[in-house]
Amino acid sequence: MTTTPSAATVDGPASPTSQARARLRPVSLGDVRITSGLWHERGEANRLASIPNGLQRLHEAGNLRNLDIAAGLAQGEAEGPVFADSDVYKWLEAAAWEYARTGDEKLLADQLSVTETVARAQAEDGYIDSVVQIRENGQRYRDRPHGHEHYVAGHLLQAAVAQVRCTGRRDLLEVAIRLADHLVATFGPHAPADVDGHPVVEMALVELFRETGTQAYLDLAQYFVETRGHGVMASYGREPTYFSDRVPVREATTVEGHAVRAVYLAAGAADVATETGDAELLSALATQYASMERGKQYITGGLGARWDGEAFGDPFELPTDHGYAETCAAIGGVQWAWRMLLATGEARYADQIERMLFNGFLAGVSLSGTEYFYVNPLQLRVDAHAESERSPANGRRGWFACACCPPNIMRMFSSLSAHVATTTDDGVQIHQYANGSIAAGGLRLDVETAYPWDGRVEVTVREAPSTPVELAFRIPAWAGGATLDGEPVEAGDYARISRTFGEGDRLVLDLPMQPRLTQADERVDAVRGCVTIERGPLVYALEQSDQAGDAPVDDLRIVPGAVFEVEHRPDLLGGVSVVRTTGRSASPPPSAAPSPYPAVDTTSPNGRTASGGDVTLVAIPYYAWANRGPQPMRVWIPTA
Repeated sequence: MTTTPSAATVDGPASPTSQARARLRPVSLGDVRITSGLWHERGEANRLASIPNGLQRLHEAGNLRNLDIAAGLAQGEAEGPVFADSDVYKWLEAAAWEYARTGDEKLLADQLSVTETVARAQAEDGYIDSVVQIRENGQRYRDRPHGHEHYVAGHLLQAAVAQVRCTGRRDLLEVAIRLADHLVATFGPHAPADVDGHPVVEMALVELFRETGTQAYLDLAQYFVETRGHGVMASYGREPTYFSDRVPVREATTVEGHAVRAVYLAAGAADVATETGDAELLSALATQYASMERGKQYITGGLGARWDGEAFGDPFELPTDHGYAETCAAIGGVQWAWRMLLATGEARYADQIERMLFNGFLAGVSLSGTEYFYVNPLQLRVDAHAESERSPANGRRGWFACACCPPNIMRMFSSLSAHVATTTDDGVQIHQYANGSIAAGGLRLDVETAYPWDGRVEVTVREAPSTPVELAFRIPAWAGGATLDGEPVEAGDYARISRTFGEGDRLVLDLPMQPRLTQADERVDAVRGCVTIERGPLVYALEQSDQAGDAPVDDLRIVPGAVFEVEHRPDLLGGVSVVRTTGRSASPPPSAAPSPYPAVDTTSPNGRTASGGDVTLVAIPYYAWANRGPQPMRVWIPTA
């Protein structure tokens, strides 16, 4: 008889073994509860809207029918891209993490129904990829650069690990083990050198090793990491940069090529380094991450500067209106940063997770949870023309022909609580701030905060061991002037308190939340001479419907040294804090023509009217833009 695990004992998406060289240990999924505030509200939209709607969309798009056909339950031709199965597996993973949080029996029944079909579609030798099985007449591994067969397999393995951890059911795990055994028999040192064009199987094999203890899975993951960068793609007649195959992973000094591929590979390599104790590989990954953060990452945390190849560009090549910043890349960036945080314990990776989650990731889904952005630029010009389905000029979309992002968002939300805190032998580290509770390291803590709208974080001890224990608070690098229990603490590191705590003890962290202007790096040509508004962890943007008068957002300028005014608007965009400041219009507003972008809300956050060239700029959090229809927006603002 299968026993459903308690949520408090469920390991999250990355759970290093006890032998791994990890400085920090994840906290079980159910030991962190987010009970109110921004992340709770967005998580509820994911549970109530995104996940149910996602299953319906997978039916409508043909992803699930492909598996039915491969299973012999239906007839017809395969629909969608060659990696269509992967979207089903990401949905299954999201459903598993969500079930662990809520115990929703309908959600369990839905995932087990889909799992049954997957199991029936699997070939006798363990192979499964429904599109290849149908469309390619069973010709496996025919196109390694673009076939995505290992990519699809990786997402199945990740879903299987999530399902067994969250439900106790081995149904999908047995499918995953047969598939992984097939990969071990087919690839590795005993076969010609080969890798998949789209990494993710590396992360997945390591996690399957962690779940099952089968050494062969870790060995194959290590083989795939070490084999990339030795011209495999060139042997297929492909240019290797796109596939992160130009330079061996342990020799690379930066990230390049397709952004999602690159960060998925790096995350898998970090898993391998952690489990094998490979300090050289981990050091190389730290160098690559620093290079990405320094010159290949948008201020929103977005990754990928080029539409061409969905790729990283050259250093400081970060266009705003043509920036790609795929939502999946932000998710992959969080996955890489989380693994680097576990391996090193360095606060900068937790800072990175915060930036990517609140900005690059959160912008990818609507407030309703049912519409998405594939691409997340930092500017949409007046009269922008949508040249493709993915263009933000279309507004948010309910689904995509290539629907990798929506179910990826779902699984990120469902497992979000796993990224809040960690433990060491010394105590507990809090990395992300949200209203709720944490139970770890012998401590049970209540966390009360209105973060990210307010910087006050109150932690009350409800249970504690009778011996000294350390409680560490991340102080974001932007939080100069922060205090803990009234004492100054250093930004960009952890503030640590070690003592014997008693029930009812209260600690108060105050993070300064005054808006700040961030100057663009002079090497970024697209925004030289511009600034952006940040407040706390949030990057802000000017959206057309919030600006008074008829001045287009394209023409707005900010006055250096202007005073900021902050107002929390619970009635606007699900509840946001808006920032007002002084600006000017670069061109006189038309005297009679009405604005082509009237505010949808009848109560505009800006009650002031433009007078000549003087305007009041009103900024909203970047993540909330385009929830009132597509309209001009910009993050970087030229100075007046």
